[in-house]
Amino acid sequence: MEHAGLLQRGKFDPALPASLVLHLVIGLLLLAFLPDVQPIRTPQEESIDVEVVTPSAAAAIQVPPPAVLSPLQSHGDSGSSAGREMVPLAPETASREMPPLPPALPKPTVSGPPPLRQAAELFSAKTLASPRSRTARQLLGTLSGGERNLQLCNLEALEQVSRFRPGSAPDLVAPYAMKPEKVRGNSVEVDGGAFRSKRNWFNIRFHCEVDPQGKTVTAFAFAIGDAIPKDLWQEYNLVAEDGEADQ
Repeated sequence: MEHAGLLQRGKFDPALPASLVLHLVIGLLLLAFLPDVQPIRTPQEESIDVEVVTPSAAAAIQVPPPAVLSPLQSHGDSGSSAGREMVPLAPETASREMPPLPPALPKPTVSGPPPLRQAAELFSAKTLASPRSRTARQLLGTLSGGERNLQLCNLEALEQVSRFRPGSAPDLVAPYAMKPEKVRGNSVEVDGGAFRSKRNWFNIRFHCEVDPQGKTVTAFAFAIGDAIPKDLWQEYNLVAEDGEADQ
């Protein structure tokens, strides 16, 4: 039974030779119509010449400076950059330094009136106590309030000028000459006064403080100015001597 099965499985198939012949014919046809295949060749390597640059040779190579564009020529058409023309400027023009600025002028100084000088010693009380000042004491006795304080301060001004300028011999004060005086309580402020000295008039400013009883000066500060021109005396009612008007 087993021999019969093997013979049956090994039975010859008549279609097998025909299939082999058909595959062989198809392969020959494919070989006949294929293009000629050239053998692949390995390309030859190209040699590159290499030159070694020494440090001295590298230093001799100079790189040109970058081109600097003129502000007016670097802008072309606003629509595109194709119309722009770059014009290189010389390095000297590009690195031109700005000229030095001129030195600043000094600010003008505004000259004002001289500052007041505080009196270190007061003299009006001592002067009034002298026997020669009896008439002045009697006159002050008839005054009261601000007028009395003003006359006490005028007397102190004459004494201070006499000692500040020895030999000047001042004899009269006009506290209202160029500007009205200011009397407030025990304080007297004279900002445009004048004093007479040897038939000439000079500017004076002073600040004076009087005690509450109006009997003595307690503080005094003053500043002496320049001489008043004679052509202004009549305008300010200034006279060279008592009872004589300046012409």
